[in-house]
Parts: sequence; C-alpha cells; structure tokens
Amino acid sequence: MSFDVAIIGYGPVGALAALSLAEAGLRVIVLERSTKPTNLPRAVGLDGETLRAFQRLGLGDEVSALCQPPRETNEIHFTNSRREKIFGSDISLIGPNGWRDILFFDQPEFEAALRRIVAGNDRIHVLLGHDVVGVSQDANGISVVSAAEGNSSETEHRAEFAIGCDGASSFVRQAIGVGWQSLGYDQDWLVLDIVQKPGANLPLATMQICDPARLASYICVKDPNRRWEFQLLEGETREEMQSPEKIGELLAPWTDPENYEIKRSAVYQFHAATADSWQVGRIFLAGDAAHQTPPFLGQGLNAGFRDAVNLGWKIPLVLAGVCDASLLESYPKERDPHARQLVHRAVSVGKLMETLAAREAGLPDPHPPESINVDIAGPIVPPMREGVMIPEQATGAQPVGGLLRQPLVRDRDGIEQRLDEYLGRGFCLVGRKSTDLALGTEAAAVFERLGGRKIALEDFQVVTGELDSVFDAHAVVVLRPDRYIFGAVDEDWNLDRLVIELGSQLRLLE
Repeated sequence: MSFDVAIIGYGPVGALAALSLAEAGLRVIVLERSTKPTNLPRAVGLDGETLRAFQRLGLGDEVSALCQPPRETNEIHFTNSRREKIFGSDISLIGPNGWRDILFFDQPEFEAALRRIVAGNDRIHVLLGHDVVGVSQDANGISVVSAAEGNSSETEHRAEFAIGCDGASSFVRQAIGVGWQSLGYDQDWLVLDIVQKPGANLPLATMQICDPARLASYICVKDPNRRWEFQLLEGETREEMQSPEKIGELLAPWTDPENYEIKRSAVYQFHAATADSWQVGRIFLAGDAAHQTPPFLGQGLNAGFRDAVNLGWKIPLVLAGVCDASLLESYPKERDPHARQLVHRAVSVGKLMETLAAREAGLPDPHPPESINVDIAGPIVPPMREGVMIPEQATGAQPVGGLLRQPLVRDRDGIEQRLDEYLGRGFCLVGRKSTDLALGTEAAAVFERLGGRKIALEDFQVVTGELDSVFDAHAVVVLRPDRYIFGAVDEDWNLDRLVIELGSQLRLLE
C-alpha cells in the first residue's frame, strides 16, 4: 500500500504532523519502534502558538483541558541563592495567540490523548513496534523499510515524502547522511521529577535559581508534579547525582522526604545543536531530529511543533498539484534559522544565570554582555525573517514574519469565538473593511487557486485581547495558513501585487 507521507517517530511532533497532513486529506503512515507512549515526563510546557496549531485542527480546547489550569499566582522569575526574586514576569492568562503563553502538561497523559485522537482518524495508519531499518528515495518517492517486533522479516512502505521525527539520535538523520552542528553548549544536569504530597508546601512560581554553589531550575508543572534541574559540578558523576542520598540533600532546602515520591531522576547532557541540513530530497527532519536546545526557555517541543505545522501546510499544496515541489525548499530556509535563533536564546539564559551567580559571589562576569541575547520582558519566540514572505517588510519592527494576534471576537450574529475560527485553515486576507479586500482579475485567480478566504474586521467586536497593531498602519495583511504574516499593504505593495507575489513565492502551478 502506498501513502502520501511516511512519518518515522510517534512522539508529539510526529502525531501533530500526522494530524495536520490527514486534515488536509493526505494518507499518512506512522512507524514507531515502541509499542506504548512514553511514561516519562520529558517536556512539560506548551506555548500559545502550539495551542493555536491544535485549535486549527479543532483540538484547542481538548489540548488545553489537559494542561494545568491557571493558579492564583503564575510567575516565572530569576532568583538569587536564597530564592529571592531578582526579576521576572507573570504568565498572562490570555497571550497574543489567544491562549496562555505557557501551559504546563504531563507528557505521558498528553501523548496518550494524541494517540487516541490519531486512532480515530482513518487517513492515518499507525504501525507500533516497527523499527525502521532503512530509508531511501528515488524519482518516484521514498521507501521506508521496517522490521516488526518479534518478526525477522522486513516490510517496505512507499510514500511520496518522509518526515523523520525520531528524536535526537535520529536513525533517519543518519540514514540520509546529515551531520550534527554543535552551537556551543554541552552541560550535564540532573532532571528530577516528583509527585508532591499534601504536606510538600512547594512554591507556585517557576524559578531560574542563580546560586553560585549550583545553578538550578524549579518548574511548577502540572499538579501534583514538580520538576527540578540541577547542574552537575566538576567531578560529580551520574551515579552519585541519582543516589537517594544526593537527591535527598538537593531537595532538603525545599521539602522533607515524606512529602514527595520520586517519579524520575536522570542525568542529561543539555545540548545546543542543529542538523546540518533539514531536507534531503523528499526526506525532511523535524523536532529533536533537527534541533536540540537547553530547556531554559521551554521551547524544545514547541519548536518541533512549528516544524510539523510548516510541513503540514506545504506538503498538501504540492501533492494537490497546486504548487511546485520546490516550495518545500522553503521549509529548511524558514525553520533552520528560526530554531537556531531560539537555541541561541536558550543558551543566553544559561549564560545569564551563570552571570547572575558570579555577581552574587563577587566574581567577574563570565560572559561578555553581547553574548547574552535575551530580553526577559519581551516575547520568547522571535519572528521569522526568511522564507515565504515579503523580505523588505520583514526587518526591524515591521510586522511581516510575525504571528497575527488572535483576540476573542463577537461576530454580527452575536457568536463569540477566537479570531482564527473565522480565518479558515488556509490563506486569508484580513482587512479593516470589506472594501479593502477587493482584488483584480489576476490576483483573484491566484487567490482562488489557493482556496483562500477573506475577512473584514469591521464585522467583529473584540471581546478579550486586542486586534493586532499591524492594522494601525496597514489596511490589509496577507496571512499564511500558520498565521504568520506574509505581507502587508503599504505604499509600495498594494493588495493585488502582494497576492500575485504570494503565488510566485509558493511556486503556484497553472
């Protein structure tokens, strides 16, 4: 049996990629070595952009319900060794994407829910217990060879494209001959997850603890779970750090042993690295197979979801014969520098922690100021600056390359929904007024070929949040399916020119 896309790896990134492609009408096969979802709480935080991606699949509320509800305090801050706040911020209840900026979840529960959703989609064929042992490609597609657990025979699966979502030690990455580029941060940390008991009395704020004696992070994840990350000191071993005596010593300043049960303890080397290439012909890398980051920004998994979303709207356009396959070359062009910038920001947080700890100890700053590129008060995720967009509008404070804000709005029928519900799942022209959305014959034909939608903001009232400030200076924006702004009408770019340029950059076929 032949498929449109083969996905190797069935973690959350592989699941979202499968759901996105199936929603577009494609036939997807997912191959996964394990037979059960993870029972380890690896990732712990989703961001508003990720929730927005699930929202487009009709799953926003379902995924949100899996996350920790807002608490009486929702803070993230940097502290000194005594856990006294140096600076930080509150987690907004409604962020610019229409959801909370950070939502804590339990990965085993989340993965199990995603698999139930995938199981209900008849366009997705999942093979668990299948170890992929070969990936190759030819002019007509790709071949994935797998060996089923307990079976010595091998099976070949054919598809048009393949996505390797198979983690940091990716077999797919190795099979297609792609190297790994370190970005200069490799440190061993103990990751400790507990289930707290009623008497634990642990703080509700998430903290980056800049202690000269030992850097640490405390993450107030979904109740009743809590997580710490402790940096290993010179000479400390993995075995020593995971011993009950050492764990008890590390947690003693926080709570007593009778107040918690250890869920997981593991020493990981925090990496900052990206793949040398994200695409080789018909085969793509996504998630940890393409990039790894220290966890200080909570963006490792969320960056992987952006990979899935990016491929999730581009591959269907190619397979539908709407766009040429060269459109897919924009995937690494967009995702690699964007993910790389996020990795550098995470490394900067680590350097900032080291700097604050050194200052408390009365030592010189260990890093030059220019190497710490992080704005604690600003948005965590940078805009995209390369790819399918108007390049001269994607510089400085220009809105292009950023996500359009999503407020809760009320339409003329009195129905209240998040704005994206009116945008459709493809391209959209969003204008102040309906008269701003008129297209000439050529541009209208391009937009019709793309199956785009138009909405006028005059038809809505904002209930919660606010409209994007882009409309203060621009009458219309052209929006991509992933809600990134392609271009905005201005003196140089009228709407017809923008839409025709969109068709050109998408390699639109006649």
